[in-house]
Amino acid sequence: TCHICFVCTPQNASYLNREDPDLPVCVEQTVLVWIPLGFLWLCAPQHLVRRKRSVDSATLFLFWLLLVLCDIFPFQTLLREGLRLVRAETPSLCILKLFTPPPHIRLALIHLICNQQGEISDVPRFCLFYISFGLELIALILSAMADIPPEAQEVVKKNPEAGAAFLSRITFNWFSSMVVKGYKRPLVQEDMWELSDAESTAVINQRFQYFMESELRAARVRFQNRLKKQRETSKEKSPEEAFQNGLSNNLGKGISHDVLMMVGICLHVGTCDKSRYTWEGYMYAVLLLVVAILQSLFLQQYFQRCFVLGMKVRTAITAAVYKKALVVSNDTRKESTVGETVNLISADAQRFNDVTNFIHLLWSCPLQIVLAIVFLWFELGPSVLAGLAVMVLMGPINGLLATKARKIQIENMKFKDKRLKIMNEILNGIKILKLYAWETSFQAQVDGIRGEELKVMRKFAYLTSVSTFIFSSAPALVSLATFAVFVGVSPDNVLTAEKAFTSISLFNILRFPLAMLPMLIAAIVQTTVSRKRLEKFLSGEDLESDIVRHDLSFGMSIIIIATRLSADISLDIKPGKLVAVVGAVGSGKSSLMSALLGEMYSNKGFINIQGSLAFVPQQAWIQNATLRDNILFGSSHEDRRFQGVIQACALAPDLELLQGGDLTEIGEKGINLSGGQKQRVSLARAAYSQADIYLLDDPLSAVDSHVGKHLFDEVIGPNGLLKDKTRILVTHGVSFLPYVDEIVVLVNGEVSEVGSYNSLRASRGAFSEFLDTYSLQLQDLMSKLYLPQHLLFSCTHKVCVCFLYLFGIFIFSSVRLRTNSSLKKSDDVGDLKKGQRLIEKEAMETGKVKFSVYLEYLRAMGWGYTVMVFLVYFIQNVAFIGQNLWLSDWTNDAVEYYNMTYPSWKRDTRVGVFGVLGVAQGLFVFLGTLLMANASVDASRTLHSRLLNNILRVPMVFFDTTPIGRVVNRFAKDIFTVDEAIPQSFRSWLLCLLGVLGTLFVICLATPFFTIVIIPLTVLYYFVQRFYVATSRQLRRLDSVSRSPIYSHFSETVSGLSVIRAYGHQERFLKHNETIIDENLKSLYPWIVSNRWLAIRLEFLGNLVVFFAALFAVISRDSLDSGLVGLSISYALNVTQTLNWLVRMTSELENNIVAVERVSEYSGLENEWVTDTRPPEKWPEQGRLQFDNYKVRYRPGLDLVLHGITCDINSTEKIGIVGRTGAGKSSLTNCLFRIIEAAEGRILIDDVDISTIGLHDLRNRLTIIPQDPVLFSGTLRMNLDPFDKFSDEEIWRVLELSHLKDYAAGLQEGLQHEVAEGGENLSVGQRQLLCLARALLRRTRILILDEATAAVDLETDDLIQNTIRKEFSHCTVLTIAHRLHSIMDSSRVMVLDAGRIVEFDSPSNLLQKHGHFYAMAKDAGINQEDTTVL
Repeated sequence: TCHICFVCTPQNASYLNREDPDLPVCVEQTVLVWIPLGFLWLCAPQHLVRRKRSVDSATLFLFWLLLVLCDIFPFQTLLREGLRLVRAETPSLCILKLFTPPPHIRLALIHLICNQQGEISDVPRFCLFYISFGLELIALILSAMADIPPEAQEVVKKNPEAGAAFLSRITFNWFSSMVVKGYKRPLVQEDMWELSDAESTAVINQRFQYFMESELRAARVRFQNRLKKQRETSKEKSPEEAFQNGLSNNLGKGISHDVLMMVGICLHVGTCDKSRYTWEGYMYAVLLLVVAILQSLFLQQYFQRCFVLGMKVRTAITAAVYKKALVVSNDTRKESTVGETVNLISADAQRFNDVTNFIHLLWSCPLQIVLAIVFLWFELGPSVLAGLAVMVLMGPINGLLATKARKIQIENMKFKDKRLKIMNEILNGIKILKLYAWETSFQAQVDGIRGEELKVMRKFAYLTSVSTFIFSSAPALVSLATFAVFVGVSPDNVLTAEKAFTSISLFNILRFPLAMLPMLIAAIVQTTVSRKRLEKFLSGEDLESDIVRHDLSFGMSIIIIATRLSADISLDIKPGKLVAVVGAVGSGKSSLMSALLGEMYSNKGFINIQGSLAFVPQQAWIQNATLRDNILFGSSHEDRRFQGVIQACALAPDLELLQGGDLTEIGEKGINLSGGQKQRVSLARAAYSQADIYLLDDPLSAVDSHVGKHLFDEVIGPNGLLKDKTRILVTHGVSFLPYVDEIVVLVNGEVSEVGSYNSLRASRGAFSEFLDTYSLQLQDLMSKLYLPQHLLFSCTHKVCVCFLYLFGIFIFSSVRLRTNSSLKKSDDVGDLKKGQRLIEKEAMETGKVKFSVYLEYLRAMGWGYTVMVFLVYFIQNVAFIGQNLWLSDWTNDAVEYYNMTYPSWKRDTRVGVFGVLGVAQGLFVFLGTLLMANASVDASRTLHSRLLNNILRVPMVFFDTTPIGRVVNRFAKDIFTVDEAIPQSFRSWLLCLLGVLGTLFVICLATPFFTIVIIPLTVLYYFVQRFYVATSRQLRRLDSVSRSPIYSHFSETVSGLSVIRAYGHQERFLKHNETIIDENLKSLYPWIVSNRWLAIRLEFLGNLVVFFAALFAVISRDSLDSGLVGLSISYALNVTQTLNWLVRMTSELENNIVAVERVSEYSGLENEWVTDTRPPEKWPEQGRLQFDNYKVRYRPGLDLVLHGITCDINSTEKIGIVGRTGAGKSSLTNCLFRIIEAAEGRILIDDVDISTIGLHDLRNRLTIIPQDPVLFSGTLRMNLDPFDKFSDEEIWRVLELSHLKDYAAGLQEGLQHEVAEGGENLSVGQRQLLCLARALLRRTRILILDEATAAVDLETDDLIQNTIRKEFSHCTVLTIAHRLHSIMDSSRVMVLDAGRIVEFDSPSNLLQKHGHFYAMAKDAGINQEDTTVL
């Protein structure tokens, strides 16, 4: 009973104060029984209201665990009682005396003991106790297993976490199967587990919306109360989560301090004080292990909760922004660009995520600082203030450095932007650079900017090394100040081992919060900016839902009465009618459409619509999905209806061309469809939707004439697919107007007339004016297009207008088709069988990074630097160990000078050497960082110049098959990683590695026994590391791959908002958005767990290191000196963290080094400049050209483009080259410049085979005026003469010849005038004239004009032709032309068809032959008489 316990308390001391201690029986029978029972009673309420579908009970597991632990004491008491009866000292007694064995060994001993002579006083109790103990053990084992009900089996298969027992949950053991799978083979998206409900986007978003709504309601109330406070809509999280996080953090951190106090005691008892019993040392070693394990468990749970919370916050914000974007009003939408809105979900949501991960440090950092200082005060008294003062002084210095660093970073970004801008231009105009052989000049420009950028980088690296110096000297300086003051203040203060090493451990703890706090505050400041941006967007106005009514009592399909366009409009449209809306540009046609869709504000009046809507916008909106999905748009697939729509929308021929048919994937924004195809898909989507009312906003403007007619007849018109539906057609196509039921004429936002075609024509109002102006414009246009006179005036007015309208489209579409067909070639990459992929999928690396990649980086740094960096860091580590060994030696003075006066010389020596070693460390780190900075800048320079050098020299084929974004990515993201991330992670990795080796060295030095444990620990550690890295790396890659669809889907949605709203598909898009966010979370959540999985295992290994260090210290305590033991244990305590960091750094370094792999992939591409043969200096002197059975294809595996061209072109001949689109005209010029290489045959210029000489020599001696006048940003002079070969006089002369002198002279800066990117501040005509000026400057014997005048007006065309005739009379000129007039004065004309020469003679002879050329001339309205005139 209880009073007995108090009676025996005085004797308790005697129970413990002996070699083999024991607890009094009354304590065993009372306190030890109450502990588990008390726990059970406390947890009973929570246990009884257990969640449904839970698979185990944490309460019961902990109860059985406590019970077993508490029963260990009576277990060994009873055992001893039995053993005490043994007279002789049997081996069993020796074992039990030495240490308390684990339960299973004891059970085995029972048998042995019971066979000894002697009796046990209470046999039944003895037996029952051991039976019950066995049952308790079984109960404990069973309670640790999950009990999964049959109905939950399926769920657990898809998500093992749902079926994980308590023990598995706290050690993250349920995740091991994924790690093993990831180790065996690279993970793919299909391997990802399902998310639990709590982590799914739908649930998170629902909660967020609930909180946001309540916040908004409260905010409105506050607003009405005139307290205009800002609403905080962005950062919601459930109070219980916040509470749990806080709780676990608090415990985790609190326990870490207990561990350190333990260290102090443990050192003291186990080693220094030889009079204490050995069992105390063992007890402290075991306690140290237990406490460390508990700390690890709590800390990892805390991190897990924080990171998951961060993930949820990001998800909530992403989903909320998306949801808002679907309902936001047009005015709010115009306030921010698509890019800015995408930024909200990429950058701003990520900021919130990052801050939430560490938000609890806001209170836990100050708490840690306070606790550490309090403990230090206990150890060292007021001397702590000296160390604290040093820490506080470091603050402002770091602040100053940070400000300076920010300035440098801004400057750095400026150069980066400049470099990327010019790289973008180079890649966009790469063909021109190759044709002019200007690569080297532009390479020099980029290298110049890069040089500036690297200078700034070097400055930044030097600054970083200063701050690293301060940061790494801090602990040494702080401890130096503290210890110096401590021993200097009074001769009685002697530094003992426990004082020194406990203090150093506490100082180490202080480093973390002191470093984190400023970073956290900076991050929070950045997040406030994000919060404001999110608030602004989320609190923007929504679309009014009540503008459009759906009242069925009206007899009309659509009624509009007064809505705010520009003025009042009243309109009613009967069901089943086709109504055309016409008007000049800006008369309000599209606004009328927006009003019908409910996207405009209405001041008064209303719109009533009966039935569902389908909308075809003016600019077709195409999703990145298959062609079929674009047409179905969420409806179910009915083959018959689908085929009908395909035929009606003239898509059947296109589907035959697309190799995947209707399953072909369409790229972002419909990149692999022409404008007309996009418009037809958009129309097909509407036709398939079977709506009641169709709003068609000028869908026929983007298609060719005959296709337009087909669409009108088959879909829109009186006999089309939609003949029974109500259709409103905005159109400029005058030809369709006679066939519509009603025409609405808009003028300045008002309805000026409504009626049928004939009635309006007769009324001579705005409509007939509209028709007259149209016909005049088109007549003017046609005269420019050289239409024969008789054609222009022989037709009646109405037919003429229609004919001209269609003819105009036809001419322009043929020009546009040409450009499309040249692009088309680059699309047949991919798998030609399936043909559904556009462009090769970018290779995603899998598996381990090759060692050669690391070597390549080290080579780029330079071996000298590499070796020196390693050496310097190694010496720094030696100084660090030396300092601590000195300290441990110093602490031994406490024993030596016990009760004696401590000599001052000794004190000064101790403090002096300690200080010198501390500063030496800082200096070596500083030196190492400086060397590293120089080495990494060199590496960056080497890798970038190699990449640039090669990219400018790869053949044109590469650029045809590789999206520019992919190449830019190498120059942006990957070079950024090489510049900034790799040096950082390489340095951290090296320091961590040396730190770990140093720690192990010190422990082995102190306790040589420890070497036995090192080997198995290292092996274990290596395996955990390898397992983790394989999985983590692949999860990271999956995360970034699955993140891009979120952004592209978002920007796609924003650009197609009016279509989505018109069809009423907002819900479907919301659901789709949730699905793709979930896909991303499926790889992000395991990645978070994988980090915890690793951390808990590594910490466990680290805790074992600590345990063994302490254990061996106790075992061999008689042979060790206390200072060394203290040192080894304080090192061991640090090892957990360092080991963790080493793995982190290894995987980070591996992730980052991939950038080097990607850069060197493009540096190793085969390039085209390889030959030593140089042509004669003055070559070509005559300019004679010979094609000898010349065949060419664009890429291996594709068909021939030119089929055996053979011809001779004499010196100074003027040759015209004509042919239909795709006949091979441009391919011929590309061959002259060797943009594409011959498959067979050869080209000779002045008897030199061009394939034998260097490309630069070849391209420098030819001149081309290309079809697209490409200019680069830079000065006018640079655009004409990038190599500065010519004098200003020569440049002014060519400007005069090309009719640009007046323009250039009128500019303020003259030749130094800045040309904008792509030459945007010059007109197209001026750009074309500049290209002529370039040609005049080069003065070569062969000139090629590739449709050089397609983009200019007639006047400019005339100027160019005259200049060419005069200035290039001594040259051989090849002209590719669409306008036949421009080649009628050629010596000969070459007619190409399907890659063969079909005719080659003088223009007059060809016209007499009545062949291909004659037909083309006739089409263009040229006959024999015209040529003689010319």
